[in-house]
Amino acid sequence: MKRFAIALLLLASLPAFAAEKYDIDANHTAVTFHWNHFGFSNPAGRLEKISGDLMLDTADLTKSSVSITLPLDGLHTGVEKLDAHLKTDEFFDAAKYPNITFTSTKVEKAGTDALKIIGDLTIHGVTKSVVLNTKINKIGDNPMMKMASAGFDADIVVKRSDFGVTKYVPMVSDEIPVHITLDSHLVK
Repeated sequence: MKRFAIALLLLASLPAFAAEKYDIDANHTAVTFHWNHFGFSNPAGRLEKISGDLMLDTADLTKSSVSITLPLDGLHTGVEKLDAHLKTDEFFDAAKYPNITFTSTKVEKAGTDALKIIGDLTIHGVTKSVVLNTKINKIGDNPMMKMASAGFDADIVVKRSDFGVTKYVPMVSDEIPVHITLDSHLVK
């Protein structure tokens, strides 16, 4: 009985692995999207401002979580007039709904270097459960920054009409492919 008690005490004293906070590196993170414009072209845009929290459990990635905010004042297509139009009430209504947000609710393994990140995506005041198909690029020490880092790429197709953004559907794509590349560093 005494050995059992000692074993329990030793086990309890081992460090518990838990999710640690990683800062999103905005300089090496990008959210890009594209659409078909009346069948003639496939322009692209970027959401260039990003903030949020990444809690990463490197021992068990399914115990990780992410919460991201993308301010619409960071939306850029390379055409100033189009940027302004997309922010009007005909599309995103940025005055009323200034941010796009994503908050994970579950993380699942999807192969050796892949995850399915399930969560709530809010666009235009509407929240829907979505899945980000995510590739683990690398988790380890960043040789330049001399700190623990993690990088991921994720893809999703957002059906904009599901979020009440319906102007010009179907002549302008309803389904919008979105690609995210994210770099992050452990907060010390």
